[in-house]
Amino acid sequence: MTLAARALAQLATWPDLMEVAPSCGTGQALSSAHGEIAHFHSGRDVDLHLTDRAIRRLAGELKRFAAIRVVTGSSWVTIRLDASADVDLLLSLTSVALKAQQSGPAEDRAVPSGCNDGRGVGFLRT
Repeated sequence: MTLAARALAQLATWPDLMEVAPSCGTGQALSSAHGEIAHFHSGRDVDLHLTDRAIRRLAGELKRFAAIRVVTGSSWVTIRLDASADVDLLLSLTSVALKAQQSGPAEDRAVPSGCNDGRGVGFLRT
């Protein structure tokens, strides 16, 4: 079982999340009552809808992790799952994303729609 499959299985048991077809058309996705929250694009790459506001608030911390790709202008972050610690990071950030989605959208600036993979700006394909 890949790390992404393990993370998806764990997150699918959370009461606030349900499996859905990803809007970008690639892989598998999870959604909350407030919208899509995670896209599992491969056995190691996950796009997480952290929201623009949460990304700005956590920018300094997010940059400390090699497993996280922050893309300018995106409300999604890409997480590369190479180790169990990366899965733990994804689970923690999913909690942050759920809380951020419940707070509602920020009105301060428009954010392009679509996950990083769907926009072609996640981790480079290898």
